[in-house]
Amino acid sequence: MTDLQMGFDGEVAVVTGAGQGIGRAHALELARRGAQVVVNDLGGAVDGTGGDAAAATAVVREIEAAGGVAVANFDSVATAEGGERIVRTALDAFGRLDAVVSNAGILRDKSFAKLEVGDLDAVLDVHLRGTFFVLMPAFRHMRANGGGRLVLTTSASGLYGNFGQSNYAAAKLGLVGLMRTLAIEGARYDITANAVAPIASTRLTRGSDGDDSDPMAPGRVSPLVVALCHRSCAISGEAFVAGGGVFARTWTALGDGWAPGEGESTVEGVAAHWDRIRSTDGGYEPPDAMQLADWLTARRESAAGSPPNA
Repeated sequence: MTDLQMGFDGEVAVVTGAGQGIGRAHALELARRGAQVVVNDLGGAVDGTGGDAAAATAVVREIEAAGGVAVANFDSVATAEGGERIVRTALDAFGRLDAVVSNAGILRDKSFAKLEVGDLDAVLDVHLRGTFFVLMPAFRHMRANGGGRLVLTTSASGLYGNFGQSNYAAAKLGLVGLMRTLAIEGARYDITANAVAPIASTRLTRGSDGDDSDPMAPGRVSPLVVALCHRSCAISGEAFVAGGGVFARTWTALGDGWAPGEGESTVEGVAAHWDRIRSTDGGYEPPDAMQLADWLTARRESAAGSPPNA
C-alpha cells in the first residue's frame, strides 16, 4: 500500500506511448502511487516507422525494480485491433481498468505546401484515430463497470498553431473536440475526460528526456495528468497546458460579439463592425454545442430590444 495521499492502490491504468518521454514519466508516477500499469509502446521511430519491444520492456523493469507492478504491450494504437488488444491486456492481466492516458504520438513535420498525403494519414492514424481506437473499448468497459478517468494528450500546436505542423495540429485539436464529447457522454457513468497539452523536452521536440532538475523535463507534466486520473478528481471536459513547472487551464470562449438590428445583417454591416465581432469582451464558455445555440438565441433576442448596433 502506498502511503501517499493520492494513491492508486488496487487500480489499473493504461498509458500509451509510455516507452519514453512524457508517457514514461506518467507510467512511473502512476506506478509509484500504487497503480498497476499497462506500459504500451510500439517502439517505433519518431516518424512512426519500425518497432522495438525494448522501450516498453525497460519501463516495466524500471517499475518492477521500484516495487511496482506493470506489464508491457507492444501494439500500435493506429488500428482498431491494436486498441482493443491494449485494453484487453489490462483486463487479462489485472481484471479491471480505471484510467487511460492516451499519449502515443509521432511527428511528420512539413510545411503545408510540401505536405504529402502519407504524412497526413500517418499522423491522423496515431494521434486522432489512435486515441479513438484505444478509448472506444476503454469507455465501453468503464461505462459497464462503474466509471473511470480518461486523459487525452493534445498540444500547444493544436490549440494555437505552429509552422510545419498542419497535420499534427489538426489531429491534436480534434482530440479536444473528442474530449469534450466524451465528458458529456460519460458524465452519467462517472467517466471523466480531460485533455493536457504538455510542454517538455523529449525526442519528439528534438530534445532529450532530462531528469527532474531540467525545468522542461517530462516528469514536470505528470503531476497534472496523474491528478486528473485519480478517482477523487471530478473535473471533466477541460483542457490544460502543463510544462516547466506551470499548470494552467486553456479554453474556447466567445466574446460578447455584435448582434445586428433588423436589416443590418449584411456583408457591409459585418465589415463595419469588425471591432465588435473580434472583441474578446464577454468571455462566455459554452458547456456544449446545444447550449451555444441557446446563448445565440438569447443574445439575438436581447439585442432586438436594445438600441441599434447593440
